[in-house]
Amino acid sequence: MFKNPISATGLLILLLAVTAGAPLSGRAAGNGAAQASAQAKVSTIKGRVVDGEGTPLVGAVIQVQGKAGGVIASSDGLFEIQAAPKDVLVATFLGMENTSVVVGARLELTIVMQQKSSTLENVTIVAFARQKKESVVGSITTVKPSELKVPSSNLTAAFVGRVPGMMAYRTSGEPGRDNSEFFIRGVTTFGYRKSPLMLVDGMEISSDDLARLQTDDIESFSIMKDAIATSLYGARGANGVILITTKEGREGPARVSVRIENTWSMPTRMIDIADPITYMRLNNEAVSTRNPLGILPYSEAKIAATMDPNRNPYVYPAVDWIEEMFKPAAMDQRVNFNISGGGKVARYYLAATFNQDNGLMRNEGMNNFNTNINLKKYNVRTNFNVNVTKTTEVAFKFQGNFDDYRGPVDAGNILFDYAVHASPVDYPKVFAPDGGNLSTSHPLYGNIDGANHINPYALMSRGYQDYSRTLVLAQVDINQDLKFITEGLRVRGLLSTTRYSYFNSSRSYKPFYYKVDYYNPELGVYNLSALNAETGSEYLDYSGGKDISSKTYLEAALDYARTFGRHEVTGLLVYQNTQQVIGNPGSVLESLPYRNQGLSGRFTYTFDKRYGVELNFGYNGSERFARHERYGFFPAAGVTWNVSSEPFWRGGVETVIDKLRLKATYGLVGNDAISSDRFFYLSDVNMNDTSKNVWYGTDFSVTRPGITVRRYPNSDITWEIARKLNLGLELRLFDKVELQADYFSETRSNILMERSNLPSSMGLEASVEANVGRASSHGFEGALSYQHSFSENFFITANANFTYATSEYLVADEPDYAASGLPWRSHIGYSLNQEWGYVAERLFIDEADIANSPTQTFGPYMPGDIKYKDINRDGKIDESDQVPIGFPTEAEINYGFGATIGYKGFDFSFFFNGLGRKTFFIDAQQMAPFNNPPIKYAGVGGYTRKTALFREFADSHWSESNPNAYAVWPRLATEAYDNSNNYQKSTWWMRNGSFLRLKLIELGYTLPRSLTRKIRIEDLRIYISGSDLFSLSNFKMWDVEMGGMGIGYPIQKRFNIGLQVKF
Repeated sequence: MFKNPISATGLLILLLAVTAGAPLSGRAAGNGAAQASAQAKVSTIKGRVVDGEGTPLVGAVIQVQGKAGGVIASSDGLFEIQAAPKDVLVATFLGMENTSVVVGARLELTIVMQQKSSTLENVTIVAFARQKKESVVGSITTVKPSELKVPSSNLTAAFVGRVPGMMAYRTSGEPGRDNSEFFIRGVTTFGYRKSPLMLVDGMEISSDDLARLQTDDIESFSIMKDAIATSLYGARGANGVILITTKEGREGPARVSVRIENTWSMPTRMIDIADPITYMRLNNEAVSTRNPLGILPYSEAKIAATMDPNRNPYVYPAVDWIEEMFKPAAMDQRVNFNISGGGKVARYYLAATFNQDNGLMRNEGMNNFNTNINLKKYNVRTNFNVNVTKTTEVAFKFQGNFDDYRGPVDAGNILFDYAVHASPVDYPKVFAPDGGNLSTSHPLYGNIDGANHINPYALMSRGYQDYSRTLVLAQVDINQDLKFITEGLRVRGLLSTTRYSYFNSSRSYKPFYYKVDYYNPELGVYNLSALNAETGSEYLDYSGGKDISSKTYLEAALDYARTFGRHEVTGLLVYQNTQQVIGNPGSVLESLPYRNQGLSGRFTYTFDKRYGVELNFGYNGSERFARHERYGFFPAAGVTWNVSSEPFWRGGVETVIDKLRLKATYGLVGNDAISSDRFFYLSDVNMNDTSKNVWYGTDFSVTRPGITVRRYPNSDITWEIARKLNLGLELRLFDKVELQADYFSETRSNILMERSNLPSSMGLEASVEANVGRASSHGFEGALSYQHSFSENFFITANANFTYATSEYLVADEPDYAASGLPWRSHIGYSLNQEWGYVAERLFIDEADIANSPTQTFGPYMPGDIKYKDINRDGKIDESDQVPIGFPTEAEINYGFGATIGYKGFDFSFFFNGLGRKTFFIDAQQMAPFNNPPIKYAGVGGYTRKTALFREFADSHWSESNPNAYAVWPRLATEAYDNSNNYQKSTWWMRNGSFLRLKLIELGYTLPRSLTRKIRIEDLRIYISGSDLFSLSNFKMWDVEMGGMGIGYPIQKRFNIGLQVKF
C-alpha cells in the first residue's frame, strides 16, 4: 500500500496524528464508552478521493472533523471510514486545498479536491509587488499565457492584435530576424528609444530574448501602460512595461508536461515577377520610349531564341531567380519539457525547450556546405523556491538561451533583394562546363563583362555563416517576513546578473564568373571565357565579429500590507541599481560602465473595498546628465471607486451589472534614453583624425593628424518628461460579459532634437542638440470578453480588443512656415509618423499638357510621367509644395477578436487581427524596372543591379500604344536620371496599409481520462493549427503587413500539428 511515494506522505500525516495520541487504523478509532454509545449511529462510509479532473489521489488522508484518527486512500483513491450522518469528513492531500464533505444519508461518496490555486489568480502583478485585483488603480492588462500560443518559436508573433494598448506588426518572416515591432499606446517620442521595458521575473531583457520565451513557462503576462503603473520603474519604464512572471513549483507530486510540434511554413504571398520575354520587350520599350535612337538591349533574334522551348538555356537563359533560389516551404520542429512539484520546504520548476527553424533557401549540393538557414534554439529554466524558515523564503532562478545558427553569408532579406535586382536573361545562374572546363573544380557562375552584376545564386552559394548567441540570467531573491516587528511588514532583496555573448564567423570564396564567348547553334556547343580569373578564388576567406556584455542588477524593497477592519493600507519603498559593461567598446566613453539607479515608493489606501487611492513616486539618477540635472523626481497619483460595492447598488441593478469600477490616474514619468550618446556634459573630440592630416617640413616628411569635434558639451540637457492621464472603466454584465475601457492622453516635453536652423556663420563643426521638442498623444482602448458554460461538456469563450492611438507634434525645431506662407509644411499638429510628399494628379497626357502645367524641378519629364499639383500656385513644383499625405506610417488602429468553443473532448478556437489608419509608400527608386538603384539596406554588396519587372507594372504602365493617364507605373525608363521626376514621394506611390488577417485557427481533441489513465497519463491532447492563413487587403503585390519592405524575406503562414502530454 505504501510503495507509492504519495502514500508515504499520507503516512507522515498519520504519524503526526499518532503523536497527538490518536490511534490509527483502516477504520475510525474510538474511545471506550463514548464510542460504544454512538455505535448505533455510525456506519461504514465508502468513498473515493479524486482531483478536479478525476484523477485518483492515492495517499490522501480522510478524517472525521473534530475527532482523532483517520484513514489513508489506497490505490484508485478508495477509502472506508466509520462516520455518522451528521459528521463532516475532511480530506487533506499535499498540494491540494483541504476539502470538507457532510456525510448525510450517503453510504458512498466521492470527494473532489482542487489544486491549491496560484496566488496570481486573486491578485494582479504590479511594479515590484502584487495587489488585490479590486484595489489596483493603474492601467494594467493581463493576458493569459494560453492566448499567446501560436505555431511559432517567436513569442512576439503572438502580440499582434492580442493585447489592448499594444500596437504590433511584423515586416519579415526570416528565422532569427522575425521579431514583431511593438509599442505601448503608440509612439509619443521622436527620441532614441521607443520600445517598452521588458522584464522577466524582474530582470530586464531585450526583444530578442523576449521572443525566445516559451508560453509553457509563463505564469502571468502583464502590460503596464499609465504613469501609476510604470512610475516605480523610473526612466526605464517611460514607454510602458511588459512584465512577465515565470512559473514556480507548487506543493504536490511531480507533474510532467511535454509538448511536441511540427510546422510547415511558407510565404503568405510571394512577389509576382513578369516572364523573361515580357522583361526583354519592355526593356527595349523603356529605351526607345525615352530615346527613339537609343540602342536596344535585346535583339529580336535573342527574344525569338529565348522563346524557343528547344533553346540552349545557357546561351539564352530565362532565369526565375526566386524559383531557383527559394523553396516553396520549410519544416520546423519544437519540443518543450517541464516538470514541477515540491513540498512544504522546497518547490521546483524545471523546463527545457528545443526549437528547430529552417529557411527557404535551396541547397543543391554544389558545395560541401549547406547554405540554407538552420537555426537551433535551446532554452533552459530552473526556478527553485526554498522556505528556509517559516518567515524566510529564498528563490533561485536561472535562465539560459542558446542559439546556434548556420546560413548564407548574406541575410535572407538581402538574398531576396538580390533576386529582385538581377536580370533574368543576361546570364544563367551557373554554366554547364564547356570543353575547356571539364576538369575545372569550381562552379562556373554566369555574369557579363565586368563581373560585377548581381548573380543572386552565386552570392547565396559562395559560403556560409555561423553564429552563436548565448544569454544567461541568474538571480537570487530573498523574502523575509517581519511580522515579529509588525504584522504585514516584509523586506526583500534581489541580486541578478546577465551575461550575453555573441560571435559570428563567415567563410566564403570569391565566385568565378564566366560568359559565353562563342556559340555554335548547329552543334549546340559553346566556349566560355573567364571574367575574373585573377580575382576569383576556390579557397574560403574568413571574417568574424563578437559582442560581449555583462549586467548586474540590485534591488532592495521594504513592503507593508495590512488590513484594519474596513481599511486596507499598503506601502512600498524600493531601491534599484543597474550597472552594465561591454567587452568590445569602440571608444573610451563606451568602455566606462553604464549606470542607473533610483529610489521609488508607493502608498495605497482602500476603504471598505469601495474607495481607493494610490500615490507613487520615482526618484531616478542617470549618468547621461550633468550633476545639476542628474536626478529627477517623478510623482504619480490615482483613485478608484468600486461602484458595485456600494449599498445602493444591491438589488435589481446588481443582477444585471454585478461589477462596475471607475479609476483615474495622472503622473509624470522621466526618460533618459533620449539618445545613443552618453555624458552629454562632456565633449567628444577625435584628436587623431587622419582624414585631416597636415604635412610640413622641408620636404613635407612630417605628418600630424587633425582634430575633429564630434560633439559639443551641453550641461543643460535633461530628462524627457511624459505627463500621462488615464481614465478607466471596468464593467461586468450577468457575470458573463466583461468590459474594460480606458481613455489615455500623454504630453511629452524636453524631447531632444537636433537644432536644424543654426546659421553656418556660427562656425560649428558638429551638430547641436537641445531639449526643445514637445509632442502629445491620446487614444482609447477597450477589451471585451464573454464566457458561458451551457453544460458540463459544452462551453464558449469569446474576446475582442480595440486600440486607437494618435500623436501630434506640439513643438518642433523648424522654420516659421506660417510666416513664409507655407503653413502646410509645418509638422505642428500632425502625427509623429506623418509623411510629407507631393500630390500626384495623374500622368502627363501629351506635350501640350506639359506646356500648360507648372514647371517641375526634379529632372526631365515627358508625357507619361507623374504630374504634381502646385500647392502654393507659384508656377513651379518644388519642396514648397510638399503637404502631409495619407495616414501615419505607424497604424493608429489595432484590433483583434476571437473565440474558443469546447464540447466534450473537442476544442476549436480562432482569432483575427487587423490594423487600420496606416499608410506606406512603395519605394519607386528600388522597384523601378531595368534600373540600377542605390544601395538602401545595410549588408547589400556594391554590385551593379538591374531591377526585375513586377507583373503589376508590366500589366499597367503608360506607353505610346496605351497612354493611360492613371496606369500603375509611369513611362518606362532605364536610367535613374530619366526617372528622377517619378521617384519623388507622392500620393502616386501611397498605399493603404490596413488589413484584416486570420491570425490563428486551431482544432484540438483531448482523449478521455478513462483511456489515458490506463497508461498512467494525466492528460493527452492532439491538435492541428494554422496561423496567418489569409488576409483581406486591397494591396496584392506582397504581404501588406510588410509595408514598403516587400522585397525582403516574406512573412510566413504556418500549418502545425502538435501533441501535449501531461503525467
